[in-house]
Amino acid sequence: MKEYWEVLRDLREDHDLRQADVAAVLGTTQQVYSRYENGTNELPLRHLKTLCLYYHVSADVILGLPKETS
Repeated sequence: MKEYWEVLRDLREDHDLRQADVAAVLGTTQQVYSRYENGTNELPLRHLKTLCLYYHVSADVILGLPKETS
């Protein structure tokens, strides 16, 4: 199971985006977004929601949760 910051990087790279591009979507700086991808800073819920809408994925995908929980 990947950590969420690894998923963030994978999503960004899969969409051929730079950190600055995603930071602009979030209304933050490239430096702050870089800290999210490195796992240094935790991703705020408001940014999680924005990224889910932007990438058209559920929060479960970004958070690396299994498809089924028992």
